[in-house]
Amino acid sequence: IAEIVVPGFRVLLKPRTGEHRKTRFDLALVDLGFTLSSADARLPNGLVAEALELGGLGQFAEYSKVNREVPFGESRLDLMLDGSNGRCYIETKSVTLVVDGVGLFPDAPTERGAKHMRSLDQAVAEGHRAAVVFVVQRSDAVAFAPHETADPNFCSALRHSLSCGVEVFAYNCRVSEQSIELDSPLPVRL
Repeated sequence: IAEIVVPGFRVLLKPRTGEHRKTRFDLALVDLGFTLSSADARLPNGLVAEALELGGLGQFAEYSKVNREVPFGESRLDLMLDGSNGRCYIETKSVTLVVDGVGLFPDAPTERGAKHMRSLDQAVAEGHRAAVVFVVQRSDAVAFAPHETADPNFCSALRHSLSCGVEVFAYNCRVSEQSIELDSPLPVRL
């Protein structure tokens, strides 16, 4: 998130309460001057679940039930879809870094991300469908790519997952001060 939290950029905060909080606010949006970027890494799970429930992701149309935060393998995966053809496990990833129009993930090393990919591999090995959905939480991305420099281990795990049959999708978002929603599918450059 350091790539978008820069001195001089306007930020939008959300009031939050809770006895274990260090502050009374969450960072919600950053105004980059040419686009807004969501700073909430928890949003992609809900954005994808909402799009699924509204029938907005055609590649998953055959699944009628959406379950959130489902244990599988060594992970708790974001979504499990159930349908007449079986199950599909989905992990969502929050992307805020965009360089030359390309959304990049991760922006820092993520062993947890590699662990999620191994769990998706296991789902495919057990006969299920599995996918990772990269959600670029801003509108200026025209493509997505793994960020080799930030975490070659995750990028290797992603390529391995693809070779195992895990599907890879990416979307940018339409972001305003009032709402954020999935917008356009992005080409994935592996």
